[in-house]
Amino acid sequence: MSSALTEIPELRKVSLTRPIAPPSHRIRQDRDIDAWKKTTGYKDYCLWVVRLNSSVIGQDIPTVAGTPRSQAVNKVVELLDELKKWVDEIPPYGDKQRFGNLAFRDWGKRLQNNAAQLLHKTLPQEYHPAIPLLMPYFMSSFGDFTRLDYGSGHELSFAVFLMGLTLVRFFKPTPDEERHLVVTVFGKYLEVTWYLQDVYRLEPAGSHGVWGLDDYHFLGFLWGSAQLRGQSSIAPSSVLNPPLSPTNLYNMQVSRIYQLKIGPFFEHSAQLHAIATGVPNWDKVNAGMLKMYEAEVLNKRVVVQHLPLGGLLAWD
Repeated sequence: MSSALTEIPELRKVSLTRPIAPPSHRIRQDRDIDAWKKTTGYKDYCLWVVRLNSSVIGQDIPTVAGTPRSQAVNKVVELLDELKKWVDEIPPYGDKQRFGNLAFRDWGKRLQNNAAQLLHKTLPQEYHPAIPLLMPYFMSSFGDFTRLDYGSGHELSFAVFLMGLTLVRFFKPTPDEERHLVVTVFGKYLEVTWYLQDVYRLEPAGSHGVWGLDDYHFLGFLWGSAQLRGQSSIAPSSVLNPPLSPTNLYNMQVSRIYQLKIGPFFEHSAQLHAIATGVPNWDKVNAGMLKMYEAEVLNKRVVVQHLPLGGLLAWD
């Protein structure tokens, strides 16, 4: 997954005029990763991540937020606001468990019962044939309702959900729209998932969030480092000196770590500390993030084995 700013191809368009078989779980063994990396779906997703990354280079949150946004972006933000409102309507049980409040299962049950209706309300009629193809990703975007955890695999599901909406052209693959997908839509998604993690005390998926840069997420750091590219006056080491200005997703992610964790930064966030002290500029940070995301998320069986493949995420 290259960060080179040469001409980036446009994401292909998928027609909904003919039936498309729904996605299914295809990765069960390590050797299946090699097949996954050769598929059209894998290439589409890597291209989509790079396109969004390129769109926000040097673009801070206030700048993007001040530009007009499409009705499609507004509709998905409304959808996420609705899901956040449910958290207040389904309070946590009064137990003393450190991780995993069982009320999260009630929230998940409401999502399961209402997901199709929500997507029908969000998408115009012409996109309704895509709903069965999008549903598996939407349903797994917010955590596991059995294990009561959340990790970068769930974040990946939401990203694939957004990519699918771009493939069918509900979202348009233009720089302005792609900037809003990062700053406005993904920014709102972070807000919702952070709220879910806090209220229901969700456990990090995997071994203490080993596949994320914090315990839960990755993409905010990746796209946030793109926002900081070209900022010669702000060194990567600046994140070691809080408080941080919330003008990009990277600072927001690191600020959340300071909010949740105590003790020396180099102890609880060793990888981020190594980046802050060992990488000279944001161009190199961002390029390294792209490579790391592909290696540590997309090519890790323990993460992508839960991702349904086929359908819009074409397996061919």
